Amino acid sequence: MNSLRFGRPLASKFTSIRLPRIARSYSAATSSSYEQLLVSSPKPGVALITINRPKALNALSSAVFTELNDALRKADDDTNTGAIVLTGSEKAFAAGADIKEMKDLTFSSAYNTNFIASWSSTTTTIRTPLIAAVNGYALGGGCELALMADILYCSSSATFGQPEIKLGTIPGAGGSQRLTRAVGKSRAMELILTGRNFSGKEAGEWGVAARVFDSAQECVDGAVDTAEKIAKMSRVSVRAAKEVVNKSQELSLREGVEYERKVFHSLFGSKDQKIGMAAFVEKKKPEWSNE
Repeated sequence: MNSLRFGRPLASKFTSIRLPRIARSYSAATSSSYEQLLVSSPKPGVALITINRPKALNALSSAVFTELNDALRKADDDTNTGAIVLTGSEKAFAAGADIKEMKDLTFSSAYNTNFIASWSSTTTTIRTPLIAAVNGYALGGGCELALMADILYCSSSATFGQPEIKLGTIPGAGGSQRLTRAVGKSRAMELILTGRNFSGKEAGEWGVAARVFDSAQECVDGAVDTAEKIAKMSRVSVRAAKEVVNKSQELSLREGVEYERKVFHSLFGSKDQKIGMAAFVEKKKPEWSNE
């Protein structure tokens, strides 16, 4: 976690404000109620959350996550939102943790307050699909935050890494667990023990990123386009699909297949299963009820 930071809740009114460089093409209604985030809806059904701390390279902190968790919860509860995109600036998705916040922590204060637990408490529990669009630096807590997303897109020039070892500590927000699951034990061990960074190109080759783009703008555009496609699907089946894929990371193969089958069976009780299959048979476009 190199330099980590965050901040305040969404308002019901939206105003047009200037967005960071890679998000300027999205001039749709943008919430200005947060101090360290920008929240907009660039396309129907899509929420775009932009970490906006340019002077600190989007460094993360508990204050930033207070805002981010609030924005994620509001988007997750919004019936008009079918997918969420999380991004930063062209220079930095999030350059790490705010070291000033944690440098003087003691074991007892960190342990008793369960420090850093809130950094992943909402990101990994919302039911709406979350896509991270990573450009520039995603180091320490920034890398961990990107790995929490359901889908990770990045530009080829993005820089990932878990450099905590250089600060006399280790990843604390899931980096050792999620990175290992993504790239395997041996490679994760090398990266974490040496603090070596890896590129967006390598992230694509290793399976960390689902897609790699040539430029920062193409990365954000690609994430928004994918989010729009997801938002057009049945919300019931999308949430069910996200649930079973996530279970694959926790269960054995046999248990996972059995869990998947139960959720599959349960969807025959939804209206959208009837709508979707009837539309397929009748060669029509389904009109989802989200029920």
